Amino acid sequence: MIVCLCHRVSDRDIHVAVQQGTNCFEVLQDDLRVASSCGCCHDCARETFDNACAAREQNACTFEAAARA
Repeated sequence: MIVCLCHRVSDRDIHVAVQQGTNCFEVLQDDLRVASSCGCCHDCARETFDNACAAREQNACTFEAAARA
């Protein structure tokens, strides 16, 4: 799904950035330019970013638990 029409940033782009280590929304904005022009996508971009961060944390916890077993 395209989140930012101005810069053609998709939810996948945001998830990839988070998986590659982006953990600050402002850094995401600098890197992808999402929510940096008209601002209409800010809420959706922020929600997508927060969900991607939560998914990354969940995956990390699952990986650690599996490693201990």
